[in-house]
Amino acid sequence: MAYDHYHVIFTIPHELNDLWLGNVAEMSQLLFASVHATLLERLGDAKYLGATPGMIATLHTWSQTLLLHPHIHCLVMGGGLSEAGQWVAVRHGFLLPMGVVMAVFRGTWLAAIRQGLHQGQLTPPEGTRLQRVDNLLNKLGRAKWHVHIRERYPHGQGVLLYVARYVRGGPLSNQRLLACDGQHVVFR
Repeated sequence: MAYDHYHVIFTIPHELNDLWLGNVAEMSQLLFASVHATLLERLGDAKYLGATPGMIATLHTWSQTLLLHPHIHCLVMGGGLSEAGQWVAVRHGFLLPMGVVMAVFRGTWLAAIRQGLHQGQLTPPEGTRLQRVDNLLNKLGRAKWHVHIRERYPHGQGVLLYVARYVRGGPLSNQRLLACDGQHVVFR
């Protein structure tokens, strides 16, 4: 049986790049946990779905121009199992309101970072005091974040192939490589 799927993308603000670079493993774990908690909390709410969907997620840390750009791509089923074990389908072809997801994700992610910093799991960027990082987090808590919920797919194959290219291929496809002389790599 085929089910609808949704492509959901969570991007962290570039202002956190220095903190990310100093704590890659820890920040990656916190990011996955925050994305997972956000989706389960909202989709578990009867107002939206009232069920637990199937989902997969992959972390990308680069942009198309190979700049640092940490973000998570999720493939979320268009329905899930209720606590009673019944299948509940997304209503009206609409997964979740983006503004709600963005606000929950922003709060969850910033709280996780604060906790990590204050418990010593995360280290502020070199030469940066903890108070300065706290001030940045407060500023980011008032900003709009980039969360995208793409259109519904009648099946997950298209998005799964898109995500698989990143997982399997890395940041540079062979078609982009123009030259390599042992010292330099030229790509488009």
